[in-house]
Amino acid sequence: MTIRDETTQDRAAISEIIAAAFRDQPHSSQGESKLVDALRAAGALTVSLVAVEDGKPVGHVAFSAVTIDGTDQGWYGLGPVAVLPEMQGRGIGRALIEAGLERIKALGAAGSVLVGNPEFYRRFGFRTDSRLRLSGVPPEYFMALALMPGGAVPTGEVRYHAAFDDV
Repeated sequence: MTIRDETTQDRAAISEIIAAAFRDQPHSSQGESKLVDALRAAGALTVSLVAVEDGKPVGHVAFSAVTIDGTDQGWYGLGPVAVLPEMQGRGIGRALIEAGLERIKALGAAGSVLVGNPEFYRRFGFRTDSRLRLSGVPPEYFMALALMPGGAVPTGEVRYHAAFDDV
């Protein structure tokens, strides 16, 4: 398996991967694929990586900038992350997340936030942190990871790109 930046030729496969991965998820609005397309169209898809096996994309992860109390503080939202259902459980999602975190760190990111399963995301160092809030999301599912040495976490309301409002 290799992980690389998405190309324009990957876009249809990315949409299919995301749709398949979220199809049976009860928490999904089934809009995750459209979200990635909207972020891309808005120039807000900071990192978009695909996992490729045997020449075929099998997974995808996206990162986009977030604001905290209305200002850019160098933090990024992780998500969505998706792996074809038949390929799940093989470490592909983990590899995508780790590669994406390294990529935003190389861009100078101060940290990352996400909405997700705490049991899964703790393995990457994500933790709930009462200093950061996301409206409408139970605090136990909103997690943060400081990426800079010293690990300062800002305080405030996190806001994802407007494309997330339509998901």
